[in-house]
Amino acid sequence: MASIQIATPFNLPLDFETAELHKRIFAYLVDLFIMALYAWIVGNFVYDTSVTGVGQAIYGWSILFISVPILFYSLVSEVFMHGQTLGKKIFDLRVMSLHGGEPSLSQYLLRWIFRFFEWPLVFGVVIPGLGVLLQVFSMAIPGIVVVITIAVTAKGQRLGDLAAATILVNTRVNTSINDTVFQEVDQHNYKVMFPEVMRLSDRDINTIKSVLSNSYNRKHQDLAYRTAARVQSALKIQTQLEPIIFLEKLLQDYNYLATKE
Repeated sequence: MASIQIATPFNLPLDFETAELHKRIFAYLVDLFIMALYAWIVGNFVYDTSVTGVGQAIYGWSILFISVPILFYSLVSEVFMHGQTLGKKIFDLRVMSLHGGEPSLSQYLLRWIFRFFEWPLVFGVVIPGLGVLLQVFSMAIPGIVVVITIAVTAKGQRLGDLAAATILVNTRVNTSINDTVFQEVDQHNYKVMFPEVMRLSDRDINTIKSVLSNSYNRKHQDLAYRTAARVQSALKIQTQLEPIIFLEKLLQDYNYLATKE
């Protein structure tokens, strides 16, 4: 598996492992199965052809309740699951920006748009005489082009990633960053140590999260030291806290203050 460096706003290159091809394929098949299962359930249990009949009526309803959710599945999942679909989550994969941190909405949108050029999305309904599963899984046939693109690009990117400046990386860590950052804070007793954190941008916060996640995974204490030093210099903060503890506290303060606003 290849290792790449992603630049950050603090000029600290982060090392990440690109997602292996077989894990990408398995994650895609899981998502494909989820879409196929959804289409099968809706197509067979929601629509009663004895009531609605066939033709124009069922065609319109099928577009609304089958095709549209399938069409937007990957986009909505990646936006609200922070770079993951259910398939990617199962195999510990995540979409990241080559500029560091989580991709912006425009990046998610751009990589999703390019799916139209990579394989046909199911935009239709149950065709009489042709099973739903067969129609949905037909999307996988043009996936050969996607596999070739991933194999020949230096960073294992598909067309959408190249256009959006994103990359798919492994995220498996022993300690989840969400366990230490996104947690319930006692609104009455919590004491903010570093109110200066609100001067950081969302991109800065995402970078700090990535640094912490990378440090937990690879035990790169030097990365946390350098990041903490740069943040303290930028915000003019003086503290005796250990680098990782400082960065964790910084993110806790940010979550607390952002929630209050």
